[in-house]
Amino acid sequence: MSLFDGYNFEDEILTTARTEQFSKLFCEVEHCREDEQKQKIEEMNGLIDEMNKEEFKSVFTEKLFDTIDKMIEEKKLSLESAILLLKHVGYCKVLKKIFLYSFDDSSLSKRMREMMIDENEKKKEINEKIITDHCECYLYLKDRTISRLPYACVTCLLKDALKKDETEEAQKEVEMALLALGNIGYWEMKRELYLNEITEIIKYHQEHQNLTQLAYQSAWQFLMNRFSNDKSLEEVIVNELHFAREATKALEDLSKSVDWKKKEEGKGEREVKEVLVIERWINDIFCFLYSNTLWNEEIAGLLYSIVQVFQASRDNYPDARCRCLYSLRSAVEKRKVKIDDLLKSGAIGIFLEEMKQSTLINFSIVQSLSLLSKISERLKEKKDDEKEEEERKAMKRKIFEKLEEEGCEDCIESFHKMFFFSMENIMMLCY
Repeated sequence: MSLFDGYNFEDEILTTARTEQFSKLFCEVEHCREDEQKQKIEEMNGLIDEMNKEEFKSVFTEKLFDTIDKMIEEKKLSLESAILLLKHVGYCKVLKKIFLYSFDDSSLSKRMREMMIDENEKKKEINEKIITDHCECYLYLKDRTISRLPYACVTCLLKDALKKDETEEAQKEVEMALLALGNIGYWEMKRELYLNEITEIIKYHQEHQNLTQLAYQSAWQFLMNRFSNDKSLEEVIVNELHFAREATKALEDLSKSVDWKKKEEGKGEREVKEVLVIERWINDIFCFLYSNTLWNEEIAGLLYSIVQVFQASRDNYPDARCRCLYSLRSAVEKRKVKIDDLLKSGAIGIFLEEMKQSTLINFSIVQSLSLLSKISERLKEKKDDEKEEEERKAMKRKIFEKLEEEGCEDCIESFHKMFFFSMENIMMLCY
């Protein structure tokens, strides 16, 4: 009796040439020797690379993950072969920005979690390879919040990420480890567990440029997730590791390689990946601006880079565009961010442009109105210090002149009629 009796692929899978071929190969795997299994899985991985989001989600259902679990249990699929498949599925899931809650509820998720914990709690020496493999698969595939993760997972992943070998194979291993670390989320952990290692990884790259763009961004994402719960990291992030400078450089370098005028579906794999990394950097920037209380010229330069990405992505990349607006909103809400820097970077200008471009209420309009309202609140606050009060008045005049220059008074008036309370502050700029 076949393991797949009762598993009707046609009922679940969006039928295309790719998904049909994947289903055929998957059904053949249980009848193969291990070396043949790996060959078929390599073919399956090639098909996964080509799948669009709809095909991907239709294939990787809870039922399929449960079937993989059963195949492992009944020794019809070797653990090594399963890891080869699952790592690639998870890696592609992250790159394609796919939420796949089907794994979270599967028996395979439970198996992988138990194996990580069991291996970690054994009295004998920990098998780092097993923990690393399981942790990478688990962190790539899981979408719900992780409530508990064995410390050994972080230790093993950091150990892999610290490798200095610059061969293509070693770089891939480092990228996989850092991508998994970046996907841990906001789970709290003690600084002694990770800070020296992640600082070494980031500093070594700054000197030797040994990481891929995705790997370097993932290292920062892991650190930014820790920053959300540990504000004492601020000095390290701002003044020792220079996040703002590094993020600015990354955005500039990546943007040069992207043809922003061409829509995403018309791009090659390399360009799509670079846009993904840009969007991930902007998420880190949002986290940084939200949590950070320090301010310096490097951060002022970062604002300009966000504006440049926003303007470039405006027509064809709505995800990147929205992320830029969220980050700029985070900057405006921070009292340490100087309004003059927002003006010089072009941030205020793009809020005004968004307001002028539509009479309909949409995400960009609401964000722009909210941002201008926050700026207005800050400019209304009179200062006790005479010099600071003069600066406040001068800045208010500058903003008013910008409104006049862009011809936004009528636009503000029209939105004021629809959103009286939220617009009240902005109206103050005109008087």
